[in-house]
Amino acid sequence: MTEERGRRYGHQLRSLESTGQGQESCWRSLRQWIHLKWLLVFSLLLVCGLLLQVFRNLQESQEYLLKSDFPPPFALKLLSQEERRKLFNYEGLWLFPQSQCECEKKSGNYIFRESYSRSELEAVEIRRKAEFEHFQRRQGLPHPPPVVAQPNIPFGYPIHGVEVMPLHTILIPGLKFDGTEAPSYKVTLKALLGTLNTLADTPDNEVLGRGQKQLTILTPSQNRLNFILQHVTYTSTIYQSGAVDIVSIEFGSSVAKFPVNINQPTIPKLFDPGPERKLRNLVTIATKTFLRPHKLQILLKSIREYYPDVTVIVADDSEKPEKIDDIYVEHYIMPFGKGWFAGRNLAVSQVTTKYVLWVDDDFLFTKTTKIEALVDVLEKTELDVVGGSVSGNVFQFKLLMEQGEDGDCIHKRSGYFHALDGFPSCVVTSGVINFFLAHTESLQRVGFDPRLQRVAHTEFFIDGLGSLRVGSCSNVVVNHQTRAQSSDPDKATLEKAYKKFRTNTQDQVKFKLSLHYFKNHLQCYTQK
Repeated sequence: MTEERGRRYGHQLRSLESTGQGQESCWRSLRQWIHLKWLLVFSLLLVCGLLLQVFRNLQESQEYLLKSDFPPPFALKLLSQEERRKLFNYEGLWLFPQSQCECEKKSGNYIFRESYSRSELEAVEIRRKAEFEHFQRRQGLPHPPPVVAQPNIPFGYPIHGVEVMPLHTILIPGLKFDGTEAPSYKVTLKALLGTLNTLADTPDNEVLGRGQKQLTILTPSQNRLNFILQHVTYTSTIYQSGAVDIVSIEFGSSVAKFPVNINQPTIPKLFDPGPERKLRNLVTIATKTFLRPHKLQILLKSIREYYPDVTVIVADDSEKPEKIDDIYVEHYIMPFGKGWFAGRNLAVSQVTTKYVLWVDDDFLFTKTTKIEALVDVLEKTELDVVGGSVSGNVFQFKLLMEQGEDGDCIHKRSGYFHALDGFPSCVVTSGVINFFLAHTESLQRVGFDPRLQRVAHTEFFIDGLGSLRVGSCSNVVVNHQTRAQSSDPDKATLEKAYKKFRTNTQDQVKFKLSLHYFKNHLQCYTQK
C-alpha cells in the first residue's frame, strides 16, 4: 500500500515537472514572438521613414525645378539662336554653320551685288552661278558627308589617312574582324571609284569578286578571314586627282565605312641656294614704280647700302621711264599706266629665287631692315608670307568668312589671331603691309589680278584666303621716304601727275566691288 502511494506520488511529481517545462517553453516562444513582432514593427517604421524622406526630397527637387528655368525631366530642346550666338561669337561675328550670312549696311561696308544695275544683275547672276558650279566640280565640292561609325561594329578599319595615287594600288591598312565566334563568316567589301582584291592565295569559292568593285569573303575560319582582310588591296581605276572614294565593309547587319583619298602628289619646285647659301641666292627684291624715278633711285641707293649684290626687279609703267645704272637691277618697261597689280605680276613672274621681298618704290632701307630675320621666319615655319613694319606701322588684319547660299561674307578686322611660336616679335594674321617676304611659288600661285590698276592691296589677301599662311613681325622695319613735296620743279611736276592716279575713281571702285561679287563669289564685306 505504501509502495503504491509512493509510485503515484512519483508519477504526479514527474507530471508536474513535465508541465512546468512545457509552460517554460511556451513562455520562451512567446517572448521570441514578441521580440520578432517589435523588430518587424521597427523595420516597418524605418522603411516608412526612408520612403517618406525620399518622397520629400523628390517633392523638393520638383519644386526647385519649377522655380528654376530648367526644363522638366526628359523634355529635349536646343539652345535658342540668341544663346548660340553668345556661345560661338568672335569679335561680334557668329562663326557657326548657317544657311545665310548678312552684312550690316553702314559706311565702310559693301553689298557687292549693288555694284550692278538692275537691268544687268539677272544675267550676271546666271553666269555667276554657272561659273561657281564649274569651280565646285573642279575642286570636288561640296565635300562628301562625314563618315559616321555605327555602334558595336565588329571591325577594325582605317578612319583617316588612306591615300592612293590615280591608277595605283595600295594595301588597305587596319582591316580586321573582331566579332563573336560563328560557324561561318561572310564579309563583303564595296568600293565606288576603284576595285578590290586580296594578296591572300585562297580557293576561288573563298574569295569572290577579285578585281571588282565588290569583294566577298566566305570562310569558316576567323583566322583565315583576318589573314585575307589584312591583305586586301584597293586599286584606283580613274585618273581623277582629289577624288574621295567611300569603301564599306559589311558583316550581317553591321556596316563600317571609311574614305580612300585619290591624290596625285605635287611635283616640288625647289630653289638651289648654292653651297654658301648667300642671301642673294635666296632672295630677290621686287617693286613696281610709276612716275616716281627720283623715289626709286633713293630706294635703290638705300638697298645697296645694306645689300650690294641682291637682285632687284623693277616693273615700270611710267610714261618716260628713266634708265637705271645698276648691274643687279632688272628693269622691265610696261605700257604707260598699265597698272599696279599688272606690274606686281610682271615683277614676281621674273623671280628665280626661293623668296621674293616686296617693297614700294618710296621705301627707305635702314639698319633695322633685316631681310635675314624674315628669311629665318619662313625657313623655320610653315608660313607663306611674312610682313614687316613700315615706319612702325604693321597694318595687320584678319579676314573672317561666313558662308552663305548665295555667296559668302568677308569681314575684315584689324589685328592678329595669335603669336607665332618661336618668334616673340611675330604673329599669325591674314594680311600685312606692302613690305613682306614670301615664298615665290606661293605668290605666283595666287597672283595679282591685273584688272586692279590703282589702289589694291586687301584684294590680294582675299584671293589668297585659304591658301596663303600669313604672319607679321614688328622687329623688321623699313622706312618711308619723306612725303614733303620736292623743291625740284621737274620732280614736283611728276609727283603732281602721280597723285592723279593715286586714288580710285568711282567707276573703278564699282568695278572692284563687282569683281568680288562675281570672281570671289562674295556677297558682302564689312570692316572694323
